[in-house]
Formats: sequence, structure tokens, C-alpha cells
Amino acid sequence: MLRNEKQMTQEQLAQVFNVSSRSVSRWETGSNLPDISLLVEIADFYDVDVREIIDGERKSEMMNNEVREVAEHMAAYAGKEKSKLLTFIQIVSIVGVVVLAASIAIQSVNFELNAASVATIVASIIGLIVMGVITLYVTGVLQKVARNKKGFFTTVIIVVCLLLGYALIRFFLICLAVGLLIFSVWVEKIEVHTDIENYDNYFNTPIESDGDYQIYHQLDEEMFRIYPETITPDMDPEDFMVVYYNPWDPQFVTDLVVDYTPDDYAAEIARLELIGVEEEYLDYYNVTGEPEGYDIIAMDADEYYGFVYAMIPEGAPADNTEITYVGIWFCNYFMDLDPGDYLPEEHILEGLDVSTNNPYALRRREELGIPSF
Repeated sequence: MLRNEKQMTQEQLAQVFNVSSRSVSRWETGSNLPDISLLVEIADFYDVDVREIIDGERKSEMMNNEVREVAEHMAAYAGKEKSKLLTFIQIVSIVGVVVLAASIAIQSVNFELNAASVATIVASIIGLIVMGVITLYVTGVLQKVARNKKGFFTTVIIVVCLLLGYALIRFFLICLAVGLLIFSVWVEKIEVHTDIENYDNYFNTPIESDGDYQIYHQLDEEMFRIYPETITPDMDPEDFMVVYYNPWDPQFVTDLVVDYTPDDYAAEIARLELIGVEEEYLDYYNVTGEPEGYDIIAMDADEYYGFVYAMIPEGAPADNTEITYVGIWFCNYFMDLDPGDYLPEEHILEGLDVSTNNPYALRRREELGIPSF
């Protein structure tokens, strides 16, 4: 009756008190009551006694000042407590949005294409959306948007477009990375070098150097400490080869056979025996033993990078002066090169398998959560 006297609809009245039209309808049907903080406001708006609002009927006399003052104090107290709680929730929700957004940004920078990373970033995005909706609700923005249906749908469309745009950017970056990988594999050529006069350039090139041989600086690292430091005039290299391929990461296959003088042979054997043999190599890449017909006297083996070893003929006579050096160096648990295409079969470790999906690589990828190719 009071609303009709003011010639207002439920929607118009709801906007005055910042509530929904459904709340106004429930007040008027008696199925619900306004918050205590609204009672005095409604009474003032209609210029009636608070008790009339509560009882839903006219009173013969107005509420006295004392009762009204108590109601106002109660309303102020309830509003103050509600405001404190709401402020706390607003701060927590805003901080949650910032933290989740930062988490997604960090994950995007360090993103790796595997099931765990994808699941984590998807869960973070869902969490950000949920926390964003909560933040909009507790700050009152969502209610304002909901009253304007056109604005609400516009907001939904914008949010959906942003999410789709983000997904498309991620998809584009992944496709770009794959495309670059395919392109690099297609344009990269396998280099095979047999020029022993450039031995020092291949095996003694520091990482900070410039020039055509800088790409071989990996051959100067600790794993190639087994190879001779240099080729001296007294040596008689019978065979030499460096194979280099870099479709995405550098890969090397190296082979050197040297026939020493007796004194140099004894000194080299002593040097190699100090390095020794890492027996762990039998656990890597399906290797089951030494190359047939040879005894390994020095071995550097790495579960990620591969093998470098020196060996002499098995059961070699006392006057033997020949030492064979072999390097199979790569990363990511596989090689695009097939060592068997470049090394004599008798120089390859027994059982060696460094193909793309070799059993050792599959096991290591599974342990690390890396998808197989």
C-alpha cells in the first residue's frame, strides 16, 4: 500500500535500497523481513513507524523517540559489523585474484608441454575465474552489472573473448615452437669432418670464443677429457671423425684411433687409468657391455649426455700401441643421429639404443613427467 501511494514499482523500490526486486516482493508478502539496518531507512522513506513496517499494518500512534533511537543504534551496530566482515572478505578476495594472476603469469613463462603443467595452469585459470566472480560479488560490482542485463551480457562476452584470446595465444606459441623445431630440423645439415689438422679447433674451443669453430666448444668440456689434449707429430692417427648435428640441441659422434710410440702409449695408458671406468654406464641407454673385441680402459658416462670412452683391443699383445677413442654426446635422452651410420660396429657399446623412443628415454620421461614423442 505504501509503495503504491508513492506510485513505484518493486524494481524501482529495489533500486532505492540497493536490493533485488525479489527481496521487495518477499517483504511485501511477509515471507521475509528486511535486514535490521534497513528498517529505519524504509520507515523514513515511507514516513511511518518502524513497528508498522515490522507488523505490516498501520498503528494509531507513532513510535516514541526512545524506541526509535534504540532501533537506530541497533541498525548502526549491525551495519558496522557487517561492513567490517565485508571489508575483510573484499581484501581477501582481491589478494586471491592478484596471487592467482601472478601464478598464471609465472607458469606461462616457465610453461612445459606436459600433463602436469597443463593441468596446473588450467586449474589456476578456473580458480582465477571463481575468485574473480567472488570479488565482483562482495564488492557490489556484480549486483550493479546484473541490474543492467545488457551490461551483464557485454561483460560476459568480454570475459569469454579474453579467455579465448589467451587460449589462442598459448596455442599459437605452441604451434610456433613446433614449427620452428620442424623448420630447424629441415634446414640443419649434418656436418662430417675428417680433417685431423683441425683437431685443436674441434676439441680446444672455449665457449666464449668466436668464429667458425665456436659451435664445437662442447667438445672441450669435462666429458671429453678422455680424448688427447692435442695431436702431436709423434702420434700416428689412423682414423679421425667428428660428426656434428644441431636440429634443436647439439649432437656429436666422434671417433679417433691413434697408434702411439711405446713410451707415449705407456704414458697415455697411465693417464686414462687414472680417469678409470664408471661402471654406472651399464644402466644407461640399454648398454649391456663393452664393444665386442675391446677392453674399455677409461669411461665418462652421463645419464643425460651420453658416453665418451677409450679402449684397446681385447687380449692385446704386450707390444700393442693402439688406442681407440669414441664419443656419443647428446641431450634430452635421445639422438636424431644414428651412431651406427658413422661409427664402425665394433666401436659401439653393446646394446646401445639412443633412438627417439628408446626404452631408457621412455622410463626417464615417465619419471620426470615429460611426454614422449
